[in-house]
Amino acid sequence: MILSRQQFIELVSQVNQRYLPWLDVTQGDLTLSKLARLSLFQISVGICFVLLNGTLNRIMVVELGRAAWLVSALLALPLLLAPARVLIGYRSDNHRSYLGFRRLPYLWMGTMGQFGGLALMPFVLILMTSTGPGDATLGLFMSMLALLMLGGGMHVTQTAGLALATDLASEKTRHQVVTMLYLMLLVGMLVGALGFSVLLQPFSYFRLIQVIQGSALVVMALNIIAMWQMEPRRPDLTKFELPRPSFLESWRGLSQSPGVHRLFIAVALGTVGFSMQEILLEPYGAEVLGMSVSQTTRLTAMFAAGMLLAMALSARYLGRSGDPIRLAGYGAVVGVFAFAAVIIAGAVGSLTLFATGTLLIGVGNGLFAVGTLTATMLLSGTSAGLVLGTWGAVQATALGLAVFLGGALRDIAAVIIGDSSLSFVLSGPAAAYSAVYHLEMLILFVSLVALGPLVRRLGNEKNQPLTMKLADFPS
Repeated sequence: MILSRQQFIELVSQVNQRYLPWLDVTQGDLTLSKLARLSLFQISVGICFVLLNGTLNRIMVVELGRAAWLVSALLALPLLLAPARVLIGYRSDNHRSYLGFRRLPYLWMGTMGQFGGLALMPFVLILMTSTGPGDATLGLFMSMLALLMLGGGMHVTQTAGLALATDLASEKTRHQVVTMLYLMLLVGMLVGALGFSVLLQPFSYFRLIQVIQGSALVVMALNIIAMWQMEPRRPDLTKFELPRPSFLESWRGLSQSPGVHRLFIAVALGTVGFSMQEILLEPYGAEVLGMSVSQTTRLTAMFAAGMLLAMALSARYLGRSGDPIRLAGYGAVVGVFAFAAVIIAGAVGSLTLFATGTLLIGVGNGLFAVGTLTATMLLSGTSAGLVLGTWGAVQATALGLAVFLGGALRDIAAVIIGDSSLSFVLSGPAAAYSAVYHLEMLILFVSLVALGPLVRRLGNEKNQPLTMKLADFPS
């Protein structure tokens, strides 16, 4: 039986919106097909994230034999650009243009950054595998340029894309729109992780170059489709005569909110505690458990699945007037057990336990992030955009620092263990990794201490259930 277009629309409209919460956004100019097309930029960012933090870091550490501290420093460079997202969003809100566009210029610049970074990476790999004089130094500088272009492009694309989605959505449907966009980011991560694991089996540098080149074309195509005729022209908002609001006044208002400094300290500590493993998890699986490139790439999919599970658990807990600070504390506790599982997996050689620990790291990280972000949104006297931007800036800066420290501390621990009497007790490649994982467990305990005084201090009113949706989680 073939359904007509009208019958298909009526059938889709009957689907329970509990499972498809974005179906009610088709109001005005924002149709469901237009929203699905706009969300493609999130898939492109998810693909870049997996390639950057999942596949390339393992290949550079294991196959190319580069020092973990050097690789972690390189991968931390684009993460350290993330605090600029607050300024990018502020500038796109007040962009001056004769064409009448505010978001598309930034979305296009972000796309060019993503494409340029991916297009440059094959030449970086050629130089890194070459034995010619000066090739290693040139490859290092080109890798820095490629990573800065790719990371900066991802930040600009996401910031402008989410802002454009907010402009197109109505006040009632804005949460559902951003819900779908963030969900598509996780879908992009899952598709990227599974796709790279298949395409890189068997592994070769020529195949890796082909995958990176293909990813550059896919990313640009997805973003162009997402941008095409998406933003309506608004000359009334982009006139050069319009005054720009002050950014410093809003910033001072946020700083004066009670409990904000302790909360952001807890965010920084928890982010460092969860993120030092970013550079180590896949090399750990390769060196300690003997996993292939395809197998370790799937770990990113496990982590993303854990994040999705955390979103569902958080929505259920906060929907019942749960305390967001307690939720963040639960996430830190889950993280402690997750890292313990990863350490034990290396000792007993269990791939199943290692995969379970990776999944739990995603769950704990998601619970902690949702809890602290929800508490941040409860701060009064500040604009929502500035609050979320500040939360993202603190988290991203801590993430960049954690990625660098993870690799550096692993190398330092390996040297200390190898050059001392500890080498008779702690032998094998797992010892240096375990030292970092134990440190992460300690930092998570410290984050619990920072969160303690905030319990119920930033809580919600009893007669108003606090609901945390995927829409409230910044990417």
